[in-house]
Amino acid sequence: MLRHLRVTNFAILSDVSIEFDHGFNALTGETGAGKSLIVEAVNLLRGGRASADIPRAGAEQAVVEAIFEVTEWIREPIRSLLADGGLPLGEECDDELLVRRVIHRGGRSRTYINGALTTAGRLADMGGYLVDLSGQHQHQGLVDPKKHRSILDSFADNAKLLAQMHAAYEKFSNARAALRELESDESSRSERLDYLRFQLEELREAELVSGEDVVLEKERAVLASVDKLHAAAAEVESQLYGTDGSAVDRLNIAAKALESSISLDGSLADCYQLVGEARTLAEEAARSIQHYVGTLDADPGRLAVIDDRLDVIRRLTRKHACTLDALVAKVEQLEGELHDLDTHDERLADLQKVVTTTENAAKKIATSLRKRRKKAAAKLEGAVCPALTELGMPSATLICHFENSNLGADGTDRVELLLAANTGETAKPLSRVASGGELSRIMLALKLVLRRADTVSSYVFDEVDTGIGGGIAEVVGAQIRQVANERQVLCVTHLPQIAAFADVHFHVSKSEAGGRTETCVRRLTDKQRLAETARMVGGVKVSAQAKAHAKAMLAAARS
Repeated sequence: MLRHLRVTNFAILSDVSIEFDHGFNALTGETGAGKSLIVEAVNLLRGGRASADIPRAGAEQAVVEAIFEVTEWIREPIRSLLADGGLPLGEECDDELLVRRVIHRGGRSRTYINGALTTAGRLADMGGYLVDLSGQHQHQGLVDPKKHRSILDSFADNAKLLAQMHAAYEKFSNARAALRELESDESSRSERLDYLRFQLEELREAELVSGEDVVLEKERAVLASVDKLHAAAAEVESQLYGTDGSAVDRLNIAAKALESSISLDGSLADCYQLVGEARTLAEEAARSIQHYVGTLDADPGRLAVIDDRLDVIRRLTRKHACTLDALVAKVEQLEGELHDLDTHDERLADLQKVVTTTENAAKKIATSLRKRRKKAAAKLEGAVCPALTELGMPSATLICHFENSNLGADGTDRVELLLAANTGETAKPLSRVASGGELSRIMLALKLVLRRADTVSSYVFDEVDTGIGGGIAEVVGAQIRQVANERQVLCVTHLPQIAAFADVHFHVSKSEAGGRTETCVRRLTDKQRLAETARMVGGVKVSAQAKAHAKAMLAAARS
């Protein structure tokens, strides 16, 4: 429900704040005071389009902001829309929604939800759950044929069956998509088979091994440098051991000198030991170098074999534009694809069976849905007609019109609510009902019947009393009161018979200050409400009879 509304620099609304309540909130006041501007501001909060002339004269932008209390029956879809849009939850977890529209002069606007910038389209998606607006010039929600099926499903309590329908259709849709993809491959299957077999034959013949190129490159580097390595190793062996004055000879001389000195100074024993270890290491290094030299073999034949093998690897990796490791993995992938193509006919037959099975399962649930919808449609038609009779339309008939549609996630039904306003007339779509007064009453009757099923938090009625009066006006007030037992209602009205039924009464007035027109909205006390109702009954000069009539009217509404 709409809990708080603030409007600044919005035409004649320079700075207006309203705290709405649960139940029936009535807004009254003289024509031109700004009541419809408040409704227009609320419409912006549900994603409505912003006009270029909204900002107040002298202001560069108008701002409309609100706090919505997220009621239980819209919490899940709102939470899902927030998640899809990457938007944060409200400060009070997911129990509230902060919406802000900033309209710049010229028509450019920005939209914020819970402080995060978003699009007006995203807000419009949420707005359908937050506010439903009905008035003389705009009727939203129930006149949209796209919503009629979901309204009927809510009325029929089809949520569980719809969930089964969605799951069954998803299985069928996935199977059908897989079948179409497999069928689309039929024309190129033979060419693809030949191509795969050619590629695999080439790759299998190469007998590729992961990491083989790295090992071969190392071996090639050694074979290509045998002479350099042999010369270097020989020089090392000579310096360590192989010539007079080598490292080993010099270490032997040093060891003997230390050995003869130890008897004079025992502290030289450690040094003697280190020199001995160095001599041993030098000898071991020399032997290792001798062994290494023995392993070096200038083998031109082996070098040629390695070069040929590396050429094969490089050619294949360039051809397939990948590394050797990736190419080895690709062999397995190509083998799997080849197997799938070889078993194409068997898989096609299996998929056709799955498609048939899942389609039949989905159609069975769709048939059950249609039966429940037809049964609910009869109840809905029967419930709306008495409400229309009370509203002065005794000959009006509501019809739930069904048409077949292709199997989809919601079944096979296209549903639209039609109305024959008078006996003998052809039923027409609600959006084509000519009389604004009739349409307002039809909307009210529908909302009275559907108030528990309609997935919307707040209803806004903008002067739905046009074209009615007297006893019908009192019936309208009583019916709005009933609607307000289930949903929050904001109602702009000029009729005291309707305003008398409100839980909360707001008075909208305008005045001049400093050469500017200002609108003021105040919540009326019981005493002020009596005075306002009397004004609505009696006009400018309120007589004692008007006050008495107003008092009686309020008492009757409370009872």
